[in-house]
Amino acid sequence: MSTDTKFINGLIVKEPNERAPDYVKARLSIKREELIAWLQSEQGEWINADIKVSQGGKWYAAVDDWKPDSQRGQQSSRPARQQSAPQRPAPVDDFADDDLPPF
Repeated sequence: MSTDTKFINGLIVKEPNERAPDYVKARLSIKREELIAWLQSEQGEWINADIKVSQGGKWYAAVDDWKPDSQRGQQSSRPARQQSAPQRPAPVDDFADDDLPPF
């Protein structure tokens, strides 16, 4: 993963208003033409971004260019996520259609 931060031109992130409800996590402003120009310069179908806060307290969006090792061909710098719960087996459909009552 690159250590250089790649900003998204035309996308401005701001801290929510102090009177905003708890479910509002950030405010976004879009400079339409600037964002469109930036998007057209990018490759790929998807662009992932993280909303971050600088050491000075300014909010911003940064491109998340992380890709799995198989797509990148090199060692990942992102730690593996731990699974929170064991996987459950898929449910078994043990009813035949004739077991259902008629409508």
